[in-house]
Amino acid sequence: MESIRAVVVDPNAQQRLAISKVQAPSPAPSEALVRVAAISLNLGELRRSMAAEAGARIGWDFAGTVERAATDGSGPRAGARVVGMLPLGAWAEMIAAPTVAIAQMPDSVSFAQASTLPVAGLTALYSLECNGSILGRKVLVTGASGGVGHIACQLAEHAGAYVVAVVRRAEREKHARDAGAHEVVVSEDSSPAAKFGPYHLVLESVGGASLSAGLSMLAAEGMCVLYGASGSSETTFDARAFYLKGGATIYGFILFHELRRQPASEGLARLLRLVAEGVLRPQIELEAPWTEISNVAHRFYNRGIAGKAVLLF
Repeated sequence: MESIRAVVVDPNAQQRLAISKVQAPSPAPSEALVRVAAISLNLGELRRSMAAEAGARIGWDFAGTVERAATDGSGPRAGARVVGMLPLGAWAEMIAAPTVAIAQMPDSVSFAQASTLPVAGLTALYSLECNGSILGRKVLVTGASGGVGHIACQLAEHAGAYVVAVVRRAEREKHARDAGAHEVVVSEDSSPAAKFGPYHLVLESVGGASLSAGLSMLAAEGMCVLYGASGSSETTFDARAFYLKGGATIYGFILFHELRRQPASEGLARLLRLVAEGVLRPQIELEAPWTEISNVAHRFYNRGIAGKAVLLF
């Protein structure tokens, strides 16, 4: 097999994405060769594609079947159904995946469900654990109808937290309530959520006024985990009020940095068990053939899809 088809950056295509032939992968000893069955989209990788050079490979999340196990003996064996993530290039018919970045799927979990878990699921899981136990604590989740937010609400509620969700559109309130949020606020800046605070943990993905409001709502020893800035990358806040809370912190969360300490394989195994048990329900808004990548990516990038979009091979 000398070549495969993969999603690459094409400046002349819609959303700058097209399918093209590329060289087939050559796995390292610690990598498994995986035939991809499903991928899911994230805003982060689509934003990167807008500035990437022509021909650049795209994609983080994938689920598929191991064609050839890693030759060093690590990871799942040939024939195993797996889910995982790559720093780039996951959107292809065949990929070479490090065994520390994949986990074997239970039989009851579909490829589509599993493909939604790597970036969104691990971001939600690991960010919820940044400030210790949330049992009996108040947790605020902004962007709660999105991929990360929807999973975070479910995981936080399951862990025993009192969950307050923020969505920016009234029609998406239902998504947050279905995910287990005890209270839902419809707001651009999160400030109305103050009446339910203060919060032990704030998961913030909007930035701007939403981040400022989140910092103002922290309890003593509370933490704001910032993992995105979909609204604005700049903010102002009351520094004096913030430090007078005592022990409050803001944590910059980048998933690929967190994976140095907590391998994707471990977190994915935990998430897969929760899906198999019916505790975690991936929110798939759209499923389509992967050949429709440019059209689906355009809709997803422009917020025309709530939750996750999954493409099947």
